[in-house]
Amino acid sequence: MRAAFSFRLALVPALAALAVASGARDLLAQAGVRERTIFVSAVDTRGNPVDGLGPSDFIVSEDGRRREVLRVSPAIEPIDIALLIDNSASAERAISSIRDGVRRFVTQMAVGNQIALVTLADRPTILVDYTSSAERLVQGTGRLFAMNDSGMTLLDALLEVSTGLRRREAPRAVVVPVVTNGVEFTNRYARDVITALRGAGAALHAVVVGQLPIGTTEERERAIVLDAGTRDTGGQHVTLLAETAVEQALLRLARELTSQYKVVYGRPESLIPPDKIEVRSARPAVTMRGTPMRGQTGA
Repeated sequence: MRAAFSFRLALVPALAALAVASGARDLLAQAGVRERTIFVSAVDTRGNPVDGLGPSDFIVSEDGRRREVLRVSPAIEPIDIALLIDNSASAERAISSIRDGVRRFVTQMAVGNQIALVTLADRPTILVDYTSSAERLVQGTGRLFAMNDSGMTLLDALLEVSTGLRRREAPRAVVVPVVTNGVEFTNRYARDVITALRGAGAALHAVVVGQLPIGTTEERERAIVLDAGTRDTGGQHVTLLAETAVEQALLRLARELTSQYKVVYGRPESLIPPDKIEVRSARPAVTMRGTPMRGQTGA
């Protein structure tokens, strides 16, 4: 009898803890709070990933209203990655460096992810469709050459890739244009391109060799996409002064993507989803960029 009595005494704290946890869940449900997920890059002033962050290090807000961060863990979910590669006439000088950089990037990122290679000269063209085969992707990079007398079709490619990504199911999506400062040949409005990227749940990370001209309407719309589009989708716009820096820029991006955090936060139940979701660091000298997980209803 004493053994049974002792067992019951030991069980009381466990039952009490269970009741508290259950009660907390019930209160959460009664309050109409849903959990939402955002994938976050955290980098230092040199662009290197910052490790060891916890819930108190992340500040998440929706339309300016701060939300409670519930859990933080390493992001291990697969990524759909679309690499948009400038092979127009203006890329002739840089194409060798672009080829080397893309080869290193796909070698680093192919395992566990799906990557597509799309060229931009004259019209968007699928060089290699989405695959996790590093061998196929590396073979594809060997077919990257600049086309004479051709212009770039970046905005068309962003719209078409975004449409394709909407039909795919990976929790994360990234679009990476690697372009030079050549002529833009597409007549698209920046707002439509940015809306398409956000609708696809894709982060735009642009790597640009040289300073882009903004003399024509097409060039201005492209500049808006590479500025506001990268910022609004949780990506970044990197300008390189020399084509030889392409490889290091892409490897830095690969390290960032493989070091992202999965941040889960609470959102009150609402019929109207937020227009703007922001994440910033509670720590000084740490920059954060976030993209909501794809497939969340009412995101």
